[in-house]
Amino acid sequence: MKELEQFCRELKKNFKPRDKGNHVKTWSEKDYLEGIGVVDAFVIILRTRGCSWAIKSGCSMCGYFNDSTWRKLSANDILSQFNLAMKNYNGEQIVKIFTSGSFLDETEIPKAAMEKILLKLDSKARRISIETRPEYVTEKRLKELKKLVDKSDLEISIGLESANDKILEHSINKGFKFEDYKKAAKIVIENNLKLKTYLLVKPPFLTEREAINDCIESAKKIMDFPGTISLNPVCIQKNTVVEYLWRNKEYRPPWLWSITEILKTLGKNKKDNIRIKCDIVAGGKERGAHNCGKCDYLVLDKIKKFSLYQNVEELEDVHCECKEEWKEYLDLQELTYTEPRLFI
Repeated sequence: MKELEQFCRELKKNFKPRDKGNHVKTWSEKDYLEGIGVVDAFVIILRTRGCSWAIKSGCSMCGYFNDSTWRKLSANDILSQFNLAMKNYNGEQIVKIFTSGSFLDETEIPKAAMEKILLKLDSKARRISIETRPEYVTEKRLKELKKLVDKSDLEISIGLESANDKILEHSINKGFKFEDYKKAAKIVIENNLKLKTYLLVKPPFLTEREAINDCIESAKKIMDFPGTISLNPVCIQKNTVVEYLWRNKEYRPPWLWSITEILKTLGKNKKDNIRIKCDIVAGGKERGAHNCGKCDYLVLDKIKKFSLYQNVEELEDVHCECKEEWKEYLDLQELTYTEPRLFI
């Protein structure tokens, strides 16, 4: 939809990136590794020129461009950040590299830097996880990566968000279709690499119930591809369409009860070669997925435990009086919702 694409562009019109120098973030967290179990994972966030799609227009909920340079960095610039990050590395068995865009986009990560990073990590980590949009996943590129990474598992993470093309275009402004994702996922699997797919929980212009149903249906459509399905509940990021709606009282981040409902449904119906997980940014806060405030951190803990151990019973054993309020919200919103409908 050209109007949404233009609005995403307009919100960035006066954006001026701040010079943060050799800015890189790192931390350690828990994750699951097949054949071993729960292990430590090292997370690196490199500051790059940013996602090419975000620079052109961008997704309605994504504000990661706020931390990007919007100018091309040299291979040495990227490697300097990576080497700085690795000073905090403590032998974690999984290393995840985020760039707020696509690791395989050479305008964002120069090929020389990409190759040196993967070569260095191949002798250290059991799994290396990188993110990319599907247009950068090609047979040629993946064969090149496999020559660089032969000791570690390489995981390719793709942000699909929804398997519904109407939602991808009219709600998210994703810039590609479900078919583009399927082509990329097929190439990843055929090259014996690991696949992770991100699904968005509650894109704008959907009711809470529509969002729940879309996430479940999207997950079902991609379960033929073995790998990990990771749910990403929307959080309110600066200079985005979602923030514009939120400030005008026209959007609420998803309820944590909605997330547990999705996880329970998928957890009970998933295939053996599929893992379901959920990482929540700003969980329990006003700008992130939340309930009433009293039960938020208990529910967040249950979601984290389910993500690690895949035990649906973790999600059944949590109660709060606000769950009835959530159920009433689902019904009431269907009757009173006045935003443009997508008829999903």
